[in-house]
Amino acid sequence: MNEPVLQLHDVTKTYRHGLVDVAALRGVDLEVDAGTLTAVMGPSGSGKSTLLHLAAGMVRSTSGLVRVAGMDLDGRSPADLAALRRTTVGVVFQQYNLVPSLTALENVTLALELEGGSPRDLRETGRAALAKVGVDEPYDRFPDDLSGGQQQRVAIARAVAIPRRLILADEPTGALDTLTGDRILDLLRTLADDGAAVVIVTHERAVAAASQRVIYLKDGLIENAYMDPATLHADVH
Repeated sequence: MNEPVLQLHDVTKTYRHGLVDVAALRGVDLEVDAGTLTAVMGPSGSGKSTLLHLAAGMVRSTSGLVRVAGMDLDGRSPADLAALRRTTVGVVFQQYNLVPSLTALENVTLALELEGGSPRDLRETGRAALAKVGVDEPYDRFPDDLSGGQQQRVAIARAVAIPRRLILADEPTGALDTLTGDRILDLLRTLADDGAAVVIVTHERAVAAASQRVIYLKDGLIENAYMDPATLHADVH
């Protein structure tokens, strides 16, 4: 049996705010296989974004095991974790995290440049990714010249420009109209069908209904895991 792409075992994450410790995750166990799309739901403050940031190696767990594509993230250097995000893990941030001084195309190709390749090939890869998510030319526009929905699509293009084993998306359809959101969701499902493990944090029931599994977080714990999204309780939102 193949090892899950993402594994969390008894993971906790505590943040310190002044003199107070706040537990974002409290003993989470989760495995995500290749070729699956998993939605993570729950109220604000339940630990959803923290879970994604741990899986991306952007924050470190307080305790427990986080493993991505067979790599234990605990103790890895920042350079190792950055390389993991360039080659193996694609991250779609809720706040986009685009570089304002770079064009849409340059934002998509920036991380690819660090892995080498000819400038022409990189541009072609970036243009194909932008077209795939529905960003219209010209691609030399800067983030401030784009709408929020267009910026979100550029952020998604950056995450999926090259094949990734794990795609982590924080509210990827939240800033999009229904038609564009459906297009992005179809793209993420296609990536899962092609073998990636895709994890989406969402508040949208339509996104959850299109997933193969729904994880419901509450107070830093997995309260329920629905293998059939149709069985979601009415209080999940």
